[in-house]
Amino acid sequence: MIKLEKIDREEAFRYMGIKGEPPQSVVSAAEECERLLLECITPKFHWIFAEISEISGKGIAFSGHRLILSGNDIAGHLRGCSGAVLLCATLGEGADRLIRKFQAEDMARAVVTDSLASAAVEQICDIAEEEIRGRLKGKFLTWRFSPGYGDLPLECQGDLLAALNASRRAGIFLTDGGLLAPAKSVTAVIGISDDPIDLPRRGCGGCNMRDKCNFRKAGGRCNG
Repeated sequence: MIKLEKIDREEAFRYMGIKGEPPQSVVSAAEECERLLLECITPKFHWIFAEISEISGKGIAFSGHRLILSGNDIAGHLRGCSGAVLLCATLGEGADRLIRKFQAEDMARAVVTDSLASAAVEQICDIAEEEIRGRLKGKFLTWRFSPGYGDLPLECQGDLLAALNASRRAGIFLTDGGLLAPAKSVTAVIGISDDPIDLPRRGCGGCNMRDKCNFRKAGGRCNG
């Protein structure tokens, strides 16, 4: 079982768009909301390694899966990789319920809690990535690339979740509107190579949104 002891508040403040020292009122709200959020979340992650079977004009296909990843950006991201880690992570339904509660009672705290939850799910992805690196010793990893990032379409979420068996393994579903549920969930693709990965694919340098990204300007991270 995964248990977070604390949430990266600086990251949460960046999600709120705060630059520099946050007001004391925000800090106080973050302390309360963090405590409540940590009490109600049930973090989970699940990942699998999938061997790349084909790269064509239709997209990237994986052995044993119907998943096709299309787009120039994901093709570039996985260039030279023999396979990829498919990853999903979630905070569980408790985070969604707490945010909805605050949305009905106190929108300021709803915004703070939402930002804390976004930072928390990224921390769960970091924990997952530590495990992946430990299990795939000697391999080289790209950074996490999520559907909706660059020209990788959100429409691939369903097949990505199916490949991961995410509903059973992590309790993550796709709504009729094409959104992940619970809302504080993410999916990502990490390229795996036997050879060193060039620097742009290990950070923001390879992102086509890098000049517009508010998180990067603020010194933070995005979900890609």
